[in-house]
Amino acid sequence: MGNSLVPPEPIGMDGQQILIWVLVGLAAGWLASRIVGGTGLIRYLAAGLLGSIVGGFIVSYFGIAIPVDNVWLREFIIATGGAVIVILAARLVA
Repeated sequence: MGNSLVPPEPIGMDGQQILIWVLVGLAAGWLASRIVGGTGLIRYLAAGLLGSIVGGFIVSYFGIAIPVDNVWLREFIIATGGAVIVILAARLVA
């Protein structure tokens, strides 16, 4: 009798998925810089990359539903919201 439990496959990201994530994060950082104002585009682009992670964590942790059918638009909204949070948090710390 063998083990009936099959271990889950590891979640991996290929180069294309990483590139898409980076592009969405960069675009979200640019939009966040327009929303909160200020200068330092490189800083905001980096905030967009970090914000896409923060936004994704917040949405999944709190179970927030984004009622948008288009996956790309939904991810862009999440990443932009996360980037705005990251930028405002950085301003509070600085």
